[in-house]
Amino acid sequence: MENIKLAICKEALSALPIVHYRGGIMVVDTMDKARVALRELSRARVVGFDTETRPSFRKGRLHNVALMQLATDDYCFLFRLNVLGIFDGLKAFLENPSITKIGLSVHDDFSVMRRSADINPEGFVELQDYVKRYCIADTSLQKIYAIVFGECISKGQRLTNWEAPELTDNQQHYAALDAWACLRLYRYLGSGAFDPSESPYIVVPDESEALPATGE
Repeated sequence: MENIKLAICKEALSALPIVHYRGGIMVVDTMDKARVALRELSRARVVGFDTETRPSFRKGRLHNVALMQLATDDYCFLFRLNVLGIFDGLKAFLENPSITKIGLSVHDDFSVMRRSADINPEGFVELQDYVKRYCIADTSLQKIYAIVFGECISKGQRLTNWEAPELTDNQQHYAALDAWACLRLYRYLGSGAFDPSESPYIVVPDESEALPATGE
């Protein structure tokens, strides 16, 4: 499989069915909720990770991370950092090397978070690096998920206001899905169930588009 390369083109991606998050969600905006959430997450030992930041439409203006999503197999906790900040319990969780956290572009997430907090994350698996061993060349979560599961993650809520007083149901499900998807990909790929040689998204040599493996 050394010569196999998997990638999906925009046309193929747009033709896939949309995936929906079906698990539970807790919006964590009080310290009481935070203690409950961290207790449950610590029991999981392996969790999915993602963040959301309020978009800036003005050049040079940057916002701090507003939301951190931490997901188990069937539940996602949405920590409202714009309300709680990175408090001691959450900092300890993120720095705990015995709890595995699966995320994508985590270096970028923590570069932003370090502007407002002294934090040294441990126990993180970078999904962009992890998928390379399965011949996946794409680096976006949306495309990686599509290649592995044949479903598309909608990005319709990405540029919404993550610092709004209340998160809408659509925002909550979008945010939960991204963290849960990281965990699901890690578990599925690690199980050995994914065979790159059977993927319909094998890139034909010297071609820029991902084509079906059959060439049809």
